[in-house]
Amino acid sequence: MRFVLRVVKSLALLLVVIVAMGAAWLYVSPPELLRVGDGYAAKIVCSNVFLAGRDPEQVLHEDVQAPGNPLLRLVRVAVDRQEKRVTARILGLFAPGYAIYRGALGCSSVPDGDFETAARAVPDGPEAQSSPNEAIWPEGNTVADVHDSGVDALLANKDLLGPAMRAVVVVHNGRIIAERYGDGFGPTTPLTGWSMTKTVNAAIVGRLMLDNRITFDDIALLPQWQGGDHSTIKLSDLMGMQSGLAFNESYGTVADVTRMLYLDADMTVLPASLPLEASPGERFNYSSGTSVLISKIWMDRIGNMQTALAYPKMALFDPIGMSSAVLEVDARGTFAGSSYLYATARDWARFGQFLLQDGVWNGERLLPERFMTAMRTPTASSGGKYTQAQAWLAAPGGDSSASAGLPDDTFWMEGHDGQSVAIVPSAKLVVVRLGLTPSWLRYKPQMLVKQLLATLDHNGQ
Repeated sequence: MRFVLRVVKSLALLLVVIVAMGAAWLYVSPPELLRVGDGYAAKIVCSNVFLAGRDPEQVLHEDVQAPGNPLLRLVRVAVDRQEKRVTARILGLFAPGYAIYRGALGCSSVPDGDFETAARAVPDGPEAQSSPNEAIWPEGNTVADVHDSGVDALLANKDLLGPAMRAVVVVHNGRIIAERYGDGFGPTTPLTGWSMTKTVNAAIVGRLMLDNRITFDDIALLPQWQGGDHSTIKLSDLMGMQSGLAFNESYGTVADVTRMLYLDADMTVLPASLPLEASPGERFNYSSGTSVLISKIWMDRIGNMQTALAYPKMALFDPIGMSSAVLEVDARGTFAGSSYLYATARDWARFGQFLLQDGVWNGERLLPERFMTAMRTPTASSGGKYTQAQAWLAAPGGDSSASAGLPDDTFWMEGHDGQSVAIVPSAKLVVVRLGLTPSWLRYKPQMLVKQLLATLDHNGQ
């Protein structure tokens, strides 16, 4: 019996030693996958708490843990409202991820925890706030009392709106004719567009094109690309996702995209340093890194950091009335043009209407005609699915307009977890659908758009 007790005690001691060594390892040198998870949690909680005014525990549960990797269920978050920081840790102990709120520049992931360097790189802006405007949408934020019983009936169909819908806005003939919101969300709630941000970022480039400060044909786009094969990459190659850069957009592992977003304080370093795996213009490769480089390029063209940080609001958001829009930056001050724009559903609809109007607002052309043509023109390398200016011709899931039963001129903004804006110029229709709907649920917003078109056509509108 004594021998058995000694063995049990020895095994228990060994177990304690193993656990202690494992804990020390996780504390000192946590795996990158855990750091990515905590960085993601900190960033999402930060933006939703400080921009949208949501409860941090609710955001952690609903936005981070429910749809994500099972490891995320072990994450705990702490919100420091005085310092405007969020910290996330596995089990509340390991692999810390950090994010900081920067007022009108939203939240930034700070992977290295170096808040002092982040503050020196980008001074905090004023508080993000929407300006009240009581004019009728889209000139202001008041929605006219225009109801269509057929459209209202469609928006009562939960199957058409999809699981975990947070907002649907239908615009026809330049006016909002119907909208629906999920529980806890409403017309004033800023919502993330994820990769729909890419299309907005492209439009900022279009504004600079109007002033002849940048062109599709520009080459030698970054200081480190002077000379060599990278110098031949055109801006048009980046805009059409055919740069040739070997960027890995795979989610679920520590790939280039997750490393860039949650492990690198300067998101431009990784994509800018990648080798070419194909000649520029030859191969389609969807890449969030490409969109971040586009941000860096247009900001460099402006030159002055403070002027560049103010440019999206001055050149695009204010002129078309997107008063809720917040385009967020990385820890070193580059706009995260791949992923991080928050805006109300009505402001996402306003941007869709702006594109439907061919880049013209209140009679003023804000985007060049050539740019708008590029936004609707497919690249050969994508097999006709992606356009020359960071938008989609293929509907979510890859359906063509014909297979989805939609007009040929339909084009899309699309984002992670079920974000979409469908733009149908021939029908004068814009449909915004936002939510938290992972792709594995196989929801397709094109079914909603198809039914809306049929209803409006039946009603002679």
